[in-house]
This record gives sequence, structure tokens and C-alpha cells, in this order.
Amino acid sequence: MKFPLSWLKRYLDTDAGAAELAEAMTRLGLEVEGIDNPAEALAPFRIARVLTAARHPGADKLQVLTVDAGDGVPLQVVCGAPNARAGLVGVFGPPGAHVPGLDVTLKVAEIRGVQSNGMMCSARELQLGEDHDGILDLPADAPVGAGYAAWAGHDDPVFDIAITPNRQDCMGVYGVARDLAAAGLGTLKAPALPVIAPGPQSPVSIATEDPDGCPAFHARAVLGVANGQSPEWLQQLLTKAGLRPISALVDVTNYFSIGFGRPLHVYDIAKLKGGLVARRAKPGETIAALNGKSYALSPEMTVIADDAAVHDIGGIMGGMDSGVSETTTDVLIEAAYFDPARIGETGRALGITSDARARFERGVDPAFLQPGLDLAAAMVHALCGGTITETLQAGQAPVAERRIAFDPARTLALGGLEVAADEQKAILERLGFSVSADGLPWQVTVPSWRRDVDGAADLVEEVVRLHGLEKVRSVPLPRAEGVATPTATPAQKLERRLKRLMAARGLDEAITWSFIAEDEAARFGGHHWRLENPLSAELAVMRPSLLPGLVAAAGRNMARGAQSVRLFQHGRRYLADGERPTLSILLAGDARPRDWRAGKARPFDAFDVKAEVLAALQAAGAPVDRLQTIQPASAHYHPGRSARLVLGKAVLAEYGELHPDVLGDLDRAVAAEIFLDSLPERRARRARPVFNPSSLQPVHRDFAFLVPEDQPAEALARAIRGADKALIVDVQLFDRFAGQGVPEGKISLAYAVTLQPADKTLTDADIEAVGAAIVKAAAKLGATLRG
Repeated sequence: MKFPLSWLKRYLDTDAGAAELAEAMTRLGLEVEGIDNPAEALAPFRIARVLTAARHPGADKLQVLTVDAGDGVPLQVVCGAPNARAGLVGVFGPPGAHVPGLDVTLKVAEIRGVQSNGMMCSARELQLGEDHDGILDLPADAPVGAGYAAWAGHDDPVFDIAITPNRQDCMGVYGVARDLAAAGLGTLKAPALPVIAPGPQSPVSIATEDPDGCPAFHARAVLGVANGQSPEWLQQLLTKAGLRPISALVDVTNYFSIGFGRPLHVYDIAKLKGGLVARRAKPGETIAALNGKSYALSPEMTVIADDAAVHDIGGIMGGMDSGVSETTTDVLIEAAYFDPARIGETGRALGITSDARARFERGVDPAFLQPGLDLAAAMVHALCGGTITETLQAGQAPVAERRIAFDPARTLALGGLEVAADEQKAILERLGFSVSADGLPWQVTVPSWRRDVDGAADLVEEVVRLHGLEKVRSVPLPRAEGVATPTATPAQKLERRLKRLMAARGLDEAITWSFIAEDEAARFGGHHWRLENPLSAELAVMRPSLLPGLVAAAGRNMARGAQSVRLFQHGRRYLADGERPTLSILLAGDARPRDWRAGKARPFDAFDVKAEVLAALQAAGAPVDRLQTIQPASAHYHPGRSARLVLGKAVLAEYGELHPDVLGDLDRAVAAEIFLDSLPERRARRARPVFNPSSLQPVHRDFAFLVPEDQPAEALARAIRGADKALIVDVQLFDRFAGQGVPEGKISLAYAVTLQPADKTLTDADIEAVGAAIVKAAAKLGATLRG
């Protein structure tokens, strides 16, 4: 939320400067993200008078001016503004001044052969508006030589603060002023409620048929208004707050939204057909909103409508059809209270973010409903004239007295601060709480604007933040003497080991949202955990897989020119039976770039990601030589190019090419998921045997088998290795062939087998015996030795 110091001082009588106020806001829990003072950029610019204006000798559209900038020495300035003339008082930028609107620093220069010493400036060049047709034309009595920024009131620092969700009371400048006054930074200036004489009957009736979504609906009509530009002071306040002044009627609503955190809406009565009613939307209803977009509404949404159509998405945005214009003469000012949960659900469903939604979603002050309406009606009357009608009220604002039993000793117990009881009472009362301290516990009545205060712990927080969080002593936690004992759990140690391994193998770690969109979750097995209050519709459910986030991250990188993306993430999946720790891997793009030796680039395939999975499983202590490869994998993998790695009945991992339906912006990608909670427990470490390599020569033999085409090569390799566990130390697949000479339905798999004797050189008979054992073991899988 942005607002200038001058707006804050409308409600706070203080001598504190911007820096002191910003420091106090930070202490109070209001996050000051920046302070911008336009006067700092405009400091070099002075008010100057044009003494003479003559045609430039070398250009028809330029003039040569002599300018008095207040130092007694007339300066020659070349100017192209059509309104430049002798006697004009404007803003002069001397050499050395930086012009913010042009992003240039002025210097003495020659323009078409005539020396120019600075420039006369337009509003756009000083970033004070959009007007650039001519230089600024100031009143004739403006003080020549004075600094322009200070004279024009631009020395007005603008605060940019972030309001945390629990501080809905500070969603208006008045709430910030109230907090600062309670902290001793000045005196709060409460607005004087107007006395409005009883007016005529309103030509429009109101009602609420949705007491859950809109418990209270108040309104006042103002008849016979003249809608034009709002006064200069109001336009300046809104402009400095980042809003564009539109008209007096619209500017009044923005003034109350930013100033008091009280959103309002103004209807042109001439455009209404019948009375207004707050109700649920009907199936098929739509609205053309003020942002120029059309929205389809659903029965879960609260709207305000007349007899013919919907005119307002309740508490979020008004419609174009009943908006005011320069021809508007009769208006109805609406002030309503909307249920915060309903506002949040509707805003997320429609994807609308507005100032009104931000305030209603957090919860506005229900007790300020009628006072805010009266203040707005009086302001409309003061700026636009007209006659104020009677007040219309439908429903009841939820203003219920809330009392909390509070023992002041809790401040020391919970907050670690010893604050005198009378000071605690004074702090709470300055914040608007009513305190009955006749005995213990105190009875503290919560003000209507503090929706976030619910119990004694909240009162402790209020006392501590006003007394000073910096006064809470830093006390180290107790620890035993000597070297601290390790605290990492086995799961944490495994996580660190796997992250280091993946990074060492050239993969980049990614961190993605734990929340994803519902339709995205459906493509990865469906969601089981839905958020009650999601940030947006795209972050509505807990992820059943880490792969959606990795797919999106890889897509962003590929769209920005990355040729090869290798990502991994350690995190949790959220399934029906709880949270499941998982290591996920995604490879996209080129596994090997094109070059003159290998030719064209090779994309990643399932075997690339399988190698990463096996490396991770081996680092985790899984018996990779005992794993079985089975198909199919889950539905988000390609059915013919993916598999599972299984140990007994436990599925340790899935890997393969992703299904085209889940690729998003990617053309192709391979991925894997390692289910860390399914890994077998690591056995206690045994002493490593002394490495004692054999001095005997190893023996290499090749075997080619004909097997069914659906036979996993890994299963046959495991069978070969098991034929003689003492002599066979390595089995590698080096050829896979199908075609001429191989029967249909069969493939040829060729393996290189390494025999390593330990105590004697192998004889031909020994080698033949091992070969026979290998053929026999292969035969059990339906493999025959190829002739």
C-alpha cells in the first residue's frame, strides 16, 4: 500500500519526519518496503521567468529565450515548446541537472549553432504528469529562483508498506496513523462525523437475500450531483498513492478505500432497473467488470443486482453497466459488509485481484459501515453538490462484543518482557481496547477493527510490540559442555548424501511449490489434500508428485534458450496415506550436443535417467544387483518406455519417458521418482576388507543368446552373474540385434562376461564348465545360445 506523508498527516498530528515514522512502522510490524520522495530528483530545478523570446535563426520551430533563474544573470536557453513566451513563469533545469523523464543530464550545448544553457521543462519531463505539449506554466506570482519541488508541494515522501494478512486494521492510512499514535508518534485526528439533515426518500430500494455472503447492505442516494474533476488536493493524494484520478465520484470511493480501508461503490441510478439486492449469482449469469473483462458467475458467488442484471461482484469489482460518468446526476453510494471467506473463494475462482478484494478478504471494520457511508455522502455533497437522501439499511453488520480474560503476568511468561501492569493497561487502551482492571483476570474488550485478536496471547503480542520488541533479551539455549553431539537423523543424512551425489553428477537442484492446480494434479494421479485458503486457483491442492513442478521449471528454462536441462528435487508427495519423501529427477533437451565426431545431437532417453536412479539407489545402500525391472510404470509415464525398479514387493523407483499429456511446454522429457520411504534399512557398517587384487589374468568370454523380444536384458544379465558367483565378476550387455538371421518374435542379446580366478589359473575345462553353467542359467529364462 502506497500513501504520501501528507495523507498520513491528515489523520496524525506529528512533527516526526519520514525516516522516524518509517522506523516506527517497522517496529510496530508494518513492513516498510521503501520511501520515495519526488523532491529529491527535482532538487536542482528552480522557478524561472522568461524575459525575452525570439525566433531561432536556424529553425522555424525553435525559440531563443533569455531566462531569469533568480541569480541575477540572465541565461540563454533554446526551447521548442509552443507556449514559450516572454513573461512566462516556468521550471528551469540548469546544466548538471538530471531530467528524470528523459533520463539525461543537462549540459551546455549548441543547438543549430546557438548555445543553450539548460532547459525549460514540461510536466512529463519532470515525471509529474503526461502533458508534454508545452513547458509548465506557473502563476505569475510564483517566487523566481525558489526551488520548484518545495514550492509546488512535491516534497512529500511516499511510503510503500506491505500489510501482513493479520493486520487488516492497517489496510487504510487511518489505521496506520492509529498505530503510530498509540506508539507515541503523535496524536490521532479522528474524522468528525457529519450531521446530515433528514433527506427525501431514496428512489432506489435495497435488500440482502444472502445473509451469509453479505450480512449487511447500507446505501444512501445523492440526487442532483455535478460530476467533474475532483479538487487538486484529492488528485495529488491519489496520484502519489499510485492511483489515476478519474472523476470526483470515483475519486471519493478511492479516497475512502485507501484512507480508511473502507471500500465503497457508486451506482448511476439512471442506469438501474428496479432496486438493488445482494444475492447469490444464478447459473449462466455474466458481468462486464470495470477492468474491461467479462466474467462467468456461479451460484457460490455473492453479487449485487437489480431487476435486470448483475452490477457488482460483491466486494471485489463493480460492473461497467452502472458505472458513473460525466453525465451522471443521481447516484447511490453502497457500503456493505461481505464475508471474508466468500470473497477469497470468489476472487480465486475468477482470478481477480483488486483493492476491494484485498480489504474485504482480510475483513473490514463492521462498525465503520454506517459512519463511513455518512462521511462519503457528505464528501460527495461537498464536491458535487446535490441532495442526500435517507439511509437505507438491509441486514445487520456482525458487530459482536468480544471480551478476553487477561492476566498481565502472561506478558512476562509468554513474551519474556516484564512490563508494569499500569503500562500494559495504558498500551491496550491507546490501541483502542477497553480494559476493566478491577481484579484478576482483567476483562479486555476488543475493538471492532481488530479481527485478528482472539485470545490472551494476542494481547501479549500487542503489549510487547508497543513496548518494544527490541527490549526482549536474547537468551542462548542451554547446551552441554564440549563438542555437540550429532543431531541429524538418518533421513536427513540420506537427503544430504543424495543431493551431493546428484550435484556431482551434473544435475541442478530445483525448489518448486508444494501446491499445484487441481487439473495438473489429476494428470499425476489426482489430489488428496485440498487447501482451505489457497493463494490462487493454480495453487489449490497439495502435489501428488514433484514432477509437475520440475516439468514447469524445465519448460521455463527451455523457453529461454537452454539446450539441456538436468534437474532434481528432494521433497514430499502428499498422498491419501500421508506424506511420502521422494527424490525426483527430470532430464530434457540434449544428452549430448551435436559435434563433428558424433554428428547430430542425441536427446535424453530412459536409459540416461535409469543410470541416475541406479547411482542414487546405490548411494542410498539399496542392493541394486538384486533389483527387478517390471512394467508398467504409473500412468504419467510413457507406457512402452518406462518401468519400475522393484525389490521383492517394494517399488523403490519409477523411471522412463514422460507421457505426452503431462509434458506441458516440453516436447520430450525423461524423469524418475525414487521413493525414499520404500528403501530397505541400511545395515550397520562392517569393517571394509583390505583390497587384495588377484595377480592372475582375468578371462573374457562373449555369449550371444536368442530371447523373446519382451525379455528384459537385465534379468538375463542377473541370471548369467548367478551362474558362478565366485568366478564371474562382471557382465555387460554390448549388443542388441533384431533382423535378418533372427527369428521373428526374438532378439539377440550379446554379453561380455569377465571371469576372475583367485588362487589358480583357469584351465580350458574350468572355462567350459562356467560356460555350460551360464547357458543352463540362461535357458531357465527361455534363452538359447545363438549359433
